[in-house]
Amino acid sequence: MFSDTHFHLHYISEKTGIQEASAILSGMALAGAEFGLDIGTKADDLLCRRDAVMQAIALLPAGQKDAVEKFLCFSAGIWPGVDSIKNREACVCELRSQIEAFTKPGEPFCKKLVAIGEGGIDHHWNPSGVDGRCEDDFDAGLYEGERELFMMQLSLAKELDLPFIVHSRDGYEDTLDCIKKSGYNRGIIHCFSYGIEEARTFLDMGWHIAFGGGTTYTKKSKMPQMEELLRFVPEDRLLLETDSPYLAPVPFRGQMNTPLLIRHTYDFIAKIRGISTEELCRIVDKNCAELFGIQPAGV
Repeated sequence: MFSDTHFHLHYISEKTGIQEASAILSGMALAGAEFGLDIGTKADDLLCRRDAVMQAIALLPAGQKDAVEKFLCFSAGIWPGVDSIKNREACVCELRSQIEAFTKPGEPFCKKLVAIGEGGIDHHWNPSGVDGRCEDDFDAGLYEGERELFMMQLSLAKELDLPFIVHSRDGYEDTLDCIKKSGYNRGIIHCFSYGIEEARTFLDMGWHIAFGGGTTYTKKSKMPQMEELLRFVPEDRLLLETDSPYLAPVPFRGQMNTPLLIRHTYDFIAKIRGISTEELCRIVDKNCAELFGIQPAGV
């Protein structure tokens, strides 16, 4: 129930403390979560994220510990920040080093690295926003460097035979071009923010599409197009996510998001697709198991 293919537990714990992170994992276990993916954004964050999760799990009762250790998985990736783009070769080298240490036999969660990312293209200019992105920062060299960082990570995913978590915001053409040049088409277009024709292109290439809480507060004038898009994505390519602590769904918009709020997105999308929330959970759980090559937590 209520699989979440994209959240940042370390950001939540940084804001609220490890006890809150533990309470979130407890709530996911009690809700019967089948799959949860803690997402990487920096070259050197994988091991510290694992350690923070272990601290949170240590606060749980035994039965919940077992459940969390079964459903919780990790990705490792580099979000296209300016510093990471400028130092992309060193960053990818560090990412490899972190992955090698994480997957060393005998280490906690050593078999739970199931994806590379998030990484990709972001041309949403909002200097006052959480990402602090400014168009003036992006000269021609930085634009090309962003593409190179993306393709380097796609190559790593291909080498490791892992799905890739694509971040693409206001950068469809560059995203598509990089993917085509990489020749790797396995993973998720996360927090999908384009239209049906763009979705069709990604789907035809083999990608999954993930929707988050933003679907629940689409502008009224654009809701018909959103509903059409939500019905368009085939059952076997549909995934849901929170991107928490961001993008809390209605009725919690503006508050800190957590994986515990994803049920509202499930309810919203299930209604639009004309199925029960339970059936949508079954669909997404199955897609997660197949894409990430995992055994469902309930088995």
